[in-house]
Amino acid sequence: MAQLGMVGLGRMGANLVRRLMRDGHDCVVYDVNPDPIKELAGEGATGASSLKELAEKLDAPRAVWVMVPAGEITESTVKEVAEVLDKGDAIIDGGNSYYRDDIRRAKMVGEQGVDYIDCGTSGGVFGLDRGFCLMIRRPGRSGGAARSDLQDHRPRRRVGRADPRAHR
Repeated sequence: MAQLGMVGLGRMGANLVRRLMRDGHDCVVYDVNPDPIKELAGEGATGASSLKELAEKLDAPRAVWVMVPAGEITESTVKEVAEVLDKGDAIIDGGNSYYRDDIRRAKMVGEQGVDYIDCGTSGGVFGLDRGFCLMIRRPGRSGGAARSDLQDHRPRRRVGRADPRAHR
């Protein structure tokens, strides 16, 4: 069973956790607000009261998904998460950050041996049932240990199929 830490338990983060748990993954969750931690723990997640505790409850190599709004909160959260991780661990930024910020963050955490995966996430409240659209960018890498977690968010059935010849 794959394991994932989730930081940021708003609608998107909480539903990403629910979808992962539904597919058999073990999730350790953290938010600055304790209410969604309690709610998800009641549904089977493992709650953490700090980023340090979240990291301690994950098996190495650890993958921590940061699902917070773009901007300064993403910047500070990524730095704080990186401080509790070790070489070989990974941070997945699921927010809507500017790509140049992600390149800079990848270099910053990469200096301590932590991988950084830029994973723009779309799906809103319907993502839980229909799957999430994940726009994954990991410079020079294939996705590694986080790949199975990411793939469990994809839709289970095709809604339509484009004919590649139609655009010629």
